[in-house]
Amino acid sequence: MTRAIVLGAGVLGASVAHRLAAAGADVTVIESGGPAAGTSGATFSVDVTHLKTPHSYYELNRRSSAEHLALGEELDGPAWRHAMPLVQWGNTHAEQHTLRERAERLRSWGHPCRFADPRDLRELAPGADPAACTGDELVVHDHASWYDAPRLVRNLLDRAALQGAVIHYGVHATGLLRSGDRVTGVVAGARSWTADWVVNCTGPYAGRIAELAGGSLPMALFPGLVGESTPVPDAPLGAILAAPGVDLRPAPDDRVLSISWEIDALLPDASEAAADRPDLELELHRRGQAVLTALRAAPRLAGVRIGVRPVPFDGLPLAGALPGAPGLYHLVSHSAVNLAPVLGRLAAEEIMAGGPGAAGVGVGAGAGALEAYRPDRPTVAEVQDESLKTMSNQSAPAAG
Repeated sequence: MTRAIVLGAGVLGASVAHRLAAAGADVTVIESGGPAAGTSGATFSVDVTHLKTPHSYYELNRRSSAEHLALGEELDGPAWRHAMPLVQWGNTHAEQHTLRERAERLRSWGHPCRFADPRDLRELAPGADPAACTGDELVVHDHASWYDAPRLVRNLLDRAALQGAVIHYGVHATGLLRSGDRVTGVVAGARSWTADWVVNCTGPYAGRIAELAGGSLPMALFPGLVGESTPVPDAPLGAILAAPGVDLRPAPDDRVLSISWEIDALLPDASEAAADRPDLELELHRRGQAVLTALRAAPRLAGVRIGVRPVPFDGLPLAGALPGAPGLYHLVSHSAVNLAPVLGRLAAEEIMAGGPGAAGVGVGAGAGALEAYRPDRPTVAEVQDESLKTMSNQSAPAAG
């Protein structure tokens, strides 16, 4: 029986643990906080397939979006997935040109999106202020969705536990066990666990885990501010809105979440608490109010969180082991919620087959799907993931 230790109970760790346990592995999950206590609990969590490049990475995200549906059936209903249109617009000529160019590329790839008149905003998102859009057209992705990431994590971990996984919360990994070059387990203070594979799903801390084995991951850290409104039950938001300077989506209990790449660029450090910049909280709320009229009744947001995004240098996931440390499998992505179903499944398949490059890995529909995402791939000079280009241009990352 394959023994696996999964470090991290965020969305990727939960997905891998579920798939490994379902495949018959002896699974132990070690998490320093609680389920979705880190970045997975402080993320905007929408289907971002339309922002992904190159084409191969777009296809991986598209596959994972479909697997969210299949996973929902497997777990008795996709209670974490909320389907609704995503509506984008730009107010400057440059913004409109970028959106149209992207939409035309997506349509050439078979992605369902369409152009609409700004007057349609009243019907697509009745709570939005039409005056917030001064552009000539909207881009509408009718088959988008937002995800309740904490609920997804709990569903996956509950199923993993029912399948025999043992989950330890409040346990901080302080070291790795080695037998020669191979990583054979995890140390946490006076306790230790041994395994055939240690799976590093610790998000922003993934680089530190790699360093414990003498390695280095090509990644950076980007802080992101996520705002949550007070309840607005009388004017529910019926669409995900990607407006200039702010994105808005519904949240549980009739609330609205908001983010802004431009505001994130002003966060001075990935380690700072949201309380250190109350001016940014107020600015994020102001931007949301400019788009969604129901938010104007509240003088401030109900709360904000800072999520620290682990971002590989080229924007593409990291999946696999580093040379010199077999037995330690890294899984890192800044689109973790969208990609969790497919990355969790593919990583578990590789581990159960003996690891990347082992005999048997080249069998099945997922064969070779992660080869382009190995953590020791050459670093490219140009960012490949389009959604990271905006983030990279607007904020300075901290070292991973």
